[in-house]
Amino acid sequence: MSSPSKKTWVCPVCGYVHEGDEPSDECPVCGALGELFELQTVAQPAQAKAKPTQWRCPICGYIHDGTEPPEECPICGSPGDIFEAVEDSEVAFQAPSELKKVVIAGAGIAGVSAAEALRKAAPLVEINLLSREPHIPYYRLNLTRYLAGELTADQLDLYPESWYTEKKINLLRNVELAAIDLEKKEAVLKNEQRIPFDKLILTVGTSPFVPPFQGANRKYVKTLRTRQDADDILAACQGNKACVCIGGGLLGLETAGALARRGVKGTVLENQPWLLPRQLNEQAARIFEKQVKALGISVRIGAQTKELVGDESVRGVLLEDGILIPADVVIISAGIRSQVSLARQAGLEVKQGILVDDTLQTSHVDVFAAGDVAEHQGMLYGIWGPSQAQGTTAGMNAAGQKIAFAKLPRSNTLKVLGINLFSIGRISPEVGLDQVIEGEIEGKYYCFLFREGHLVGAILLGDTKPASKIKNAIENQTDLTDLLQTKPGIQEIKKYFQEIN
Repeated sequence: MSSPSKKTWVCPVCGYVHEGDEPSDECPVCGALGELFELQTVAQPAQAKAKPTQWRCPICGYIHDGTEPPEECPICGSPGDIFEAVEDSEVAFQAPSELKKVVIAGAGIAGVSAAEALRKAAPLVEINLLSREPHIPYYRLNLTRYLAGELTADQLDLYPESWYTEKKINLLRNVELAAIDLEKKEAVLKNEQRIPFDKLILTVGTSPFVPPFQGANRKYVKTLRTRQDADDILAACQGNKACVCIGGGLLGLETAGALARRGVKGTVLENQPWLLPRQLNEQAARIFEKQVKALGISVRIGAQTKELVGDESVRGVLLEDGILIPADVVIISAGIRSQVSLARQAGLEVKQGILVDDTLQTSHVDVFAAGDVAEHQGMLYGIWGPSQAQGTTAGMNAAGQKIAFAKLPRSNTLKVLGINLFSIGRISPEVGLDQVIEGEIEGKYYCFLFREGHLVGAILLGDTKPASKIKNAIENQTDLTDLLQTKPGIQEIKKYFQEIN
């Protein structure tokens, strides 16, 4: 072993190594002059790479804590072996001393993620997490799996109750935000309690949109947004009941599929020309509709609801064309609306959602917003992955960091129905701007949209194995010009994404 006081010199001709304060007069191996020797910088022994402590599902964006990935994604059901390790980017950080109290209003995934990130960044700050519901925070996205009987109530929970105690997060349940007093910096609850804050994070989410149908207030007309909603729907559907789901989007279809698993006769009504109009093009939707019907679910396309008929209880759905569809239970899945009224009353800038910048700060320096209620660069995501990422970003920034939330392509998958479907980014091409390559291979449908040599959208129906690589190509803006110059067909595009590293 060389002495710490000595230097190491390397002959540039043959690689001979000489140790000493000065190089030798000449190389004893090849005779090169000592003045040619180069002083070597001794590298420190490489430290063993730390094992990952978080894993990300490349399909839906769910983040799993642990040294190993889960067996499968609890959100979209993807196998654990496709999970990607999350790089540990934590740096030493000291939260500002004036930060004492943070209130997080809303205990969905955005709120819980904000609390978790905040606790890591600011170990001593007081965190009050406000929840309108009596239950501890749960996987809202898994309510349809709960309806289907795939999960028990306990399996819905994000974390056990003890987790909040261990993290010193004050989880206040059955409380509701009534006002935001920005002058006094207090969150005002409906019970008139006032909770002071230095920073406020709004993750109040959305509420279901119920169109003004006549009869929408009849008994057994339901929406699905909370665990209590799911329990109410299960109770209403006991026995040989007929159910109509108004709305052929993801939630309406998953709800119908979940109830079909329990023997409930279901009909899905979609007022657009095809199912999943935000996720599928027409060709994919026609294939998909056949698969849905094969599960025993009736489907009506272009169905305009006129009235929910009945007496005290709903008895059927009357369409604009005069057709009456019998129903003991009606579930409305007609979209969501961000809960912005309190933010607007407090004077925060609001459009469809609460306006936020790249750090998720609102128009007030001490207020952040994340999740379904936050409008970032004109986008309201309304899906799990971005909500989780935004919550984490908002929590870190409320602690004094400056982390930017990057705009993400919208991606969607299906649960419950047992149909492999993945949709991401743009699905409708713009004439003259987008190149579309689509087709069926062995009964599976693929569609890829390219713009200026980059993949900007894709639909996979029946085969979602290439999904993570497709998602990475879109998010990383991978240049695919060379591939496109070969004028590939759908088989070549599929093969490329199967084989790419």
